[in-house]
Amino acid sequence: MPEIVLDAQIGRTPGSSFSRRLRAAGMIPGVVYGPGTEPVSVAVAGRDLRIALNGEAGTNALLSLKAGETTCLTVARELQRHPVKGTVTHVDFQVVRRDQIITADVPLTLIGEATAVHNGDGLVDQQLFALPIRATPGNIPTGIEIDISALQMGAVIRVADVPLPDGVEADLDGEMAIVTGVPPRVGPGGAPLTVSEGGEAPDAPVGSTDGDAAEAAEQSDSEG
Repeated sequence: MPEIVLDAQIGRTPGSSFSRRLRAAGMIPGVVYGPGTEPVSVAVAGRDLRIALNGEAGTNALLSLKAGETTCLTVARELQRHPVKGTVTHVDFQVVRRDQIITADVPLTLIGEATAVHNGDGLVDQQLFALPIRATPGNIPTGIEIDISALQMGAVIRVADVPLPDGVEADLDGEMAIVTGVPPRVGPGGAPLTVSEGGEAPDAPVGSTDGDAAEAAEQSDSEG
């Protein structure tokens, strides 16, 4: 995974009022931390950070923070966002080593067509959209593809079923379900159950009409 160089200003003044002024100037306040070091307050250009984290690697991008003559390899660990705009308001950078195993969440993408499921009027239910993994920074994949072409009705693809690149290990129980071929719901007669009027099946027998029901009611009244 390539490294993205990001210029950082160190020694910013702490406090919410100064942070607001930084954001107004297009800068994002942050903190750099790592084992054996004291946290350092920094600020990075919002546009540069947005470009870096919107690339192929997403938030798992390796960021080479450059502050003056000092450069350190980091990953963005925590992004705080504006509750309405969704823009980044603060970022924590974790210092990492190239030979250090770290954790990351990697997006999962389904590929192929689950023909057997669709032909049986079933549904493909994806239950996990990102896989926690353990790897060195350079081995973190940008994404993991899962082929569902052979998925059968009622079958489950689990974490242990997914082939991972060399040097990458799942940081999740192997029995955890990722995607399932869900059979269709059926009514008492075995026919697929359609969702209508609140998702409940009609009480009248199949083939009956409102006119039939009215005729039955009239006959009942005359007999009474």
